Amino acid sequence: MNGILIVDKPADWTSHDVVAKIRGAAHEKRVGHSGTLDPMATGVLAVFAGRATRAVEFAEADEKEYIAGLRLGVKTDTQDVTGTVLQKCDKPISRGELCAALECFRGEIEQLPPMYSAIKINGQKLYELARRGREVERTPRKVTISALELAAMDGEDYILRVVCSKGTYIRALCDDIGTALGTFGCMSSLRRTRAGAFDITMAHTIEDIAAEPQRYLLPVDCLFQAFPVLSVSQAAERKLRCGNDFAFSAPDGRYRFYSESGEFLMLGSVQSGTARTIKSFFEV
Repeated sequence: MNGILIVDKPADWTSHDVVAKIRGAAHEKRVGHSGTLDPMATGVLAVFAGRATRAVEFAEADEKEYIAGLRLGVKTDTQDVTGTVLQKCDKPISRGELCAALECFRGEIEQLPPMYSAIKINGQKLYELARRGREVERTPRKVTISALELAAMDGEDYILRVVCSKGTYIRALCDDIGTALGTFGCMSSLRRTRAGAFDITMAHTIEDIAAEPQRYLLPVDCLFQAFPVLSVSQAAERKLRCGNDFAFSAPDGRYRFYSESGEFLMLGSVQSGTARTIKSFFEV
């Protein structure tokens, strides 16, 4: 089985749990995902099966969109409501004050990765150190927040819509917003509504996918729709399948290359009349 499955990840499942479930249901050893979701989070998780796992690296850098719950006045050790409450603050914050604070977090910002994350320092994941009560020095990272707006209220929680770059931690963003307002903040909920080209309308439950994985399989080339299409001759295809460069007349750039029969062969580039492979996807 080769292709991409868009899962609406349920709460309390790890991304690895989803991969394991699909691996068993599809009887396919080669299964991976792009863009880890925390167990408490739900929403879009792109799962790659078979030869399509070669495309994971291209999806990981995609922009993401989230609907997140922000609870002000509460600080926890995990920066979300699943953690232990460390401090509380009853300072009142108006809707206007929050909206003004959000403006400071749009664009390129620096963010300190949370201790409860999978980042490795000296070969150890931060969350493993955190669970042992240790905290280590971390280096702030630059991330980009393309959109950040107050979408609604849900009881005591503010509901935010966030569009951000790879590597953005919404938990850390909630904590930073609380600090900017002179109080505390933590994440109360998280739902990913888009990951690159895949949005929540394309997602299916893990139960449905596990029952009929082939039914929900998307072709791997759907990930590369932004690139134009080129068709190659049989002679060029033979060279391509051997990993060799070949002459091709097309403007410089990246393309989706297909065989004369319509099989997606590779994501490739053309430069100065020479075509070369960036990543191949034909079966070997």
